[in-house]
Amino acid sequence: MKFSPRKVAFGGIACALSLACMFLSALFPFAEYTCPALAGIILIALVVDFGRRTAWIAYAAVAVLTIFITPNKEAAMLFIAFLGYYPIAKSSIERLKSRIAEWAVKLLLFNTACISGYAVIIVFFNMTQLLEDMSMGFAWGIYAFWVLANITFVVYDFALTRLIYIYCNTIRPRLRIR
Repeated sequence: MKFSPRKVAFGGIACALSLACMFLSALFPFAEYTCPALAGIILIALVVDFGRRTAWIAYAAVAVLTIFITPNKEAAMLFIAFLGYYPIAKSSIERLKSRIAEWAVKLLLFNTACISGYAVIIVFFNMTQLLEDMSMGFAWGIYAFWVLANITFVVYDFALTRLIYIYCNTIRPRLRIR
């Protein structure tokens, strides 16, 4: 692996910005979903400019640090379980030849990550109140929450694709990274 001061500096800045986003999740209501998504989106620049390996290293660093820095443990778990690494994994998933297989993998990954992430939050952090919050006071509320979460994920994926396009064609040429 070739050492590059630019790679280290850019990775450090991306990690710092991601951690700042994660820290802000404690300051704003309902930010436990938005801040981890923004923190993961920041890592797109590393994928595009320095490759997935560098982005995975940055994700790991932010994931470990966010456990200690972020007061909002739900946001930390969402970053670790899905929103932090999905922008990195997205490029690999989209190399599949079939769009049906691509979306099947994306939705399977999302649902598996969410179920396991929330299971960890509920069991290890004893945050059973989340189940009541997700049910929205209805017997079928948890199912409605899950459908809305999947719809939100699809919108997030399309927005992420658009953000990658904007980064590559508008922002990246102005940064003069390479």
